[in-house]
Amino acid sequence: MTTSLTSSKKAVRAARPGTGGITLSDVAKLAGVSAITVSRVLNTPAAVSPNTLARVRSAIERSGYVPNLVAGGLASNRSRLVAALVPTIAGPVFQETIQALTDALAEAGCQLMLGQSGYGGAREDALLDAIIGRRPDGIVLTGIMHSVEGRKRLLASGIPVVETWDITPTPIDMIVGFSHEKVGIAVADYLYAQGCRKPGLVTADDARATLRRASFERRFAELGVREIPVCAVPAPSALGNGRSGFADLCASRPGIDVVVCSSDVIAHGVITEAQARGLSVPGDVAVMGFGDLPFAAFTHPQLSTVRIDGTAIGRQAARFILDKVDGRDVGARVRDLGFSIVKRASA
Repeated sequence: MTTSLTSSKKAVRAARPGTGGITLSDVAKLAGVSAITVSRVLNTPAAVSPNTLARVRSAIERSGYVPNLVAGGLASNRSRLVAALVPTIAGPVFQETIQALTDALAEAGCQLMLGQSGYGGAREDALLDAIIGRRPDGIVLTGIMHSVEGRKRLLASGIPVVETWDITPTPIDMIVGFSHEKVGIAVADYLYAQGCRKPGLVTADDARATLRRASFERRFAELGVREIPVCAVPAPSALGNGRSGFADLCASRPGIDVVVCSSDVIAHGVITEAQARGLSVPGDVAVMGFGDLPFAAFTHPQLSTVRIDGTAIGRQAARFILDKVDGRDVGARVRDLGFSIVKRASA
């Protein structure tokens, strides 16, 4: 004999005051079967007769029951959840990676949980504490700059960890990305070959942009160009930072022939400010971006930039985690996917 949903809820409230959540046992009572049978319907439906399957699924639908994935994860040692930390969800530069990671995990029946760590790193440890305690199948991090305590917690957790958007021979576990130092050198060589001799920089103050800036300055110094003016802006940066940054450069060092930007968004702002001042791009001043965001090919003039394959980064990060969780050989744990200079009209 089945029990009504109302009486089932009353039984739950009597057993656990202050809660009204439907449990697996409540569904079993509603369907007139054992709790083990409901568990089989959820986990191995092929082992249940069609009639029982229909009764239990009907009870689940009527009750609105959602399986306890934490309890199920403990039993199977799989949560089917992967956590990813990015500095910001406001900026578009990481969106391609997030989308590819989400899609690749979804194909394997896993879901992505996204956390915003900020650029200073202060939030990352608190997020890691919350995430590690929930035992996800894997953790995807942005960059390699982590606190000593954060790194210790990750190593002790035993959870697969993938660092992205950077490269190092000594990752916490696995890493897929590119060298920011090499980006700075390649941009310097490219612009020098274009005849640029008076560069200026408008760059965000985060760790990865700072690495690109430093290697760019070193390379230009090797080429005989020193004392490059720099305007640092807070991360995450916006179009307005590009406009104000270029205005500051013009005030402090007139005659700059190229502005190197730490993002396409900043570069778009520089182009806008240059044109507002009656300057032609690239006739009076060239502009170089970073990221090859979707709008970069549609600015006027089209934006020269550095292309990062965010889709490949996201897919490889997902593959790393899925292979490791399933006991497959992950192969090389350090994957440098490189980058490319995209030559367009602005530089």
